[in-house]
Amino acid sequence: MNPITAIVQRNLLNYVRSKGRVFGSLFMSMFMLVMFSFLMKSSMSSVNAPMNYLISGVIIMSVFQTSVNNSSDILADISSGYMKEVMVAPILRSQISIGNILSGAVVAALQGAVTAIIGIVIGLRIDVLQGILMLAVMFVSAMTFSAVGLFLATVSRNSPAFQTISCMIMMPLTFVSGAYIPTTIIPAFLLPIVYINPLTYTTSIFRYIALGANKMTAAELVNEGIAFQIGSFTITPVMGLLITVLIGAFFFAVCVMKFNKADFSTVKVAKNIRGGGEPQR
Repeated sequence: MNPITAIVQRNLLNYVRSKGRVFGSLFMSMFMLVMFSFLMKSSMSSVNAPMNYLISGVIIMSVFQTSVNNSSDILADISSGYMKEVMVAPILRSQISIGNILSGAVVAALQGAVTAIIGIVIGLRIDVLQGILMLAVMFVSAMTFSAVGLFLATVSRNSPAFQTISCMIMMPLTFVSGAYIPTTIIPAFLLPIVYINPLTYTTSIFRYIALGANKMTAAELVNEGIAFQIGSFTITPVMGLLITVLIGAFFFAVCVMKFNKADFSTVKVAKNIRGGGEPQR
């Protein structure tokens, strides 16, 4: 079996077996959908299709958070000693990175798809083509954020540090991305962070598809917070998607280099844990 495929299958199986984790992710997605879709609907009265606008932000945020959080799985593999066993196999370390990023992206995209289905039930209105395009954006975005998450995991090397670092990064990026709060009302001094935030552009292209905004002019897109005006230059949603892909490629390259140099022999293996992350019986 291809090493990447084996890693993906193993990680997906571990995720499915963790019923509490699956339930927790779905519960939080449903909670955010209900809260933002109904409590904030009145504040979006000036926006065309306010439910699509709000729900699309919650969906892509679900993909973002799931992608980054799933990267912590590799920390469990390291602490359990499973990673040391993988390292002696005749496979490249880059294949290990790809397998973990791909499995995280698949889980996040599926989480986003389930959230979208729930969203349709409570008011999201999209056609088949929009659904396919949204799913494609979910997967591309999930690949980018899984690469970012894996990089953070390889830097932090343990779960407490990873949780601290990821929260320090995720919380600010979440609230300046436009997913929950429109970028049009964000204070001017925060705009530089908005423009360098990959989640901003992911949210932009996702809303562009959900709203069917392909017939809008550049000025209308800027007014809706879907495109961004920097001086005389306009960053369109399609440009934003390209920026997201480039950021993902950058973090993937950095992640592979960092992972290739990592020395897992110095990591203490947790007692009563066997390779694969399961307690001994």
